Amino acid sequence: MNLSLDGYIAASGDDLGWSVPSDELFQWWSDRVGATGLALYGRKLWETMSSHWPTADQQAGATPAQIEFARRWRDMPKVVFSSTTSAVDWNARLVTGDAVTEITRLKTEDGGPMDVGGATLAAAAMRAGLIDEYAIVTHPVLVGGGTPFFTALDNWVNLNLVETRTFPDGVLLTRYETRR
Repeated sequence: MNLSLDGYIAASGDDLGWSVPSDELFQWWSDRVGATGLALYGRKLWETMSSHWPTADQQAGATPAQIEFARRWRDMPKVVFSSTTSAVDWNARLVTGDAVTEITRLKTEDGGPMDVGGATLAAAAMRAGLIDEYAIVTHPVLVGGGTPFFTALDNWVNLNLVETRTFPDGVLLTRYETRR
């Protein structure tokens, strides 16, 4: 997830303008999408992604990197968790039931790495202890409010740092594995 230094994934009004990636970071995200076996989306992030990426490669001025990302995004299997969305497309299926139950079931399958996107969905997975790794891309900006990434937890989650990487503009990737 992209994260402001003060812990938000979106500023007030769902403003994401602070998280525009450099070319290098965009390539990292694209490579991650290419390696993802299954992406799990909450409704809001699904709406954001599906309103742009399905046709982004057909837009005038699309860069080679954007064309590649759009293709990878469309091809990547996706599960959308929502009780208000009625249909999904672009290699996605909709789950309207309990997210924790479905994520638990999906983890038993051999489908490759899963990514969880969306604050509400990620919070449910965090509270249930279903996240094996946190990949956090921290941008050097304080937005002062909005949608927080981390939620209140019932128990501590101890982590081991497995990678750090600095991108242009002082953006920092930190990857942590959950210590079990």
